[in-house]
Amino acid sequence: MKTKLKILIVDDDKNMAHTLADILGISGYEPLEANSAEQALKIINKEEINCVLTDVRMDDMNGVELFEEIQKIKPDLPVILMTAYASDDQIKHGLKIGAMGLLTKPLEINLILNFLTILSEKHCIVVVDDDPVFCKTLAEILTRRKYCVKIVTEPEKIFEAISPQDQSILLDMKLKETEGSEVLEKIRKKFKDIPVVLITGYRKEMTKAIEKALALDAYACLYKPLDIPKLLQTLDDILKMRLKGLLQEE
Repeated sequence: MKTKLKILIVDDDKNMAHTLADILGISGYEPLEANSAEQALKIINKEEINCVLTDVRMDDMNGVELFEEIQKIKPDLPVILMTAYASDDQIKHGLKIGAMGLLTKPLEINLILNFLTILSEKHCIVVVDDDPVFCKTLAEILTRRKYCVKIVTEPEKIFEAISPQDQSILLDMKLKETEGSEVLEKIRKKFKDIPVVLITGYRKEMTKAIEKALALDAYACLYKPLDIPKLLQTLDDILKMRLKGLLQEE
């Protein structure tokens, strides 16, 4: 059975918080309500929250200040700001330091639900590398991190594996007789928006090819042996970029 995401709604307007909680509950999420920043912090310290929706203007501590406190204890917790007022310097500061986005009231409910759907998905990573041992090891690491992993060891079969729903592609820059930048060119013709992270063990030898691939809008280049924390942070940054982009569609 799929675990429900716990969504914390923080708003000193109790009717607003309760209405939004009802909508999220009906939509399959587990909503929790807090009517002050202090109450919200107590819940965050006690519960495994997956996302916070917080009003900006509150009496005891505003939503941006709450976000700053959340960053100190759970820096990876996604926080969305909500307001009925025009953007001001305080809100701009909140977005600058990492809030996922700003929603204006009355809220666009479908936008919130789309955001939470993506947040709850099991994200797929396509690993394109002709080294089966490397692929197996990396797949085990990513699977433990709850990613879905697709492995492609033959570049000519890459389009049998990629779908528009994939979060990102890890593309080796040297695939037998094929250069990774050539594969990336083909990917970009069919899948313009999927982030591609280059990987290579040939830092100096592949300099020009890497430059060419980065010019084709590759997201980043990581070097073997892979720094796994850096790889995981890169994948997390890609997800955050996708989620922020969704909220900017409002």
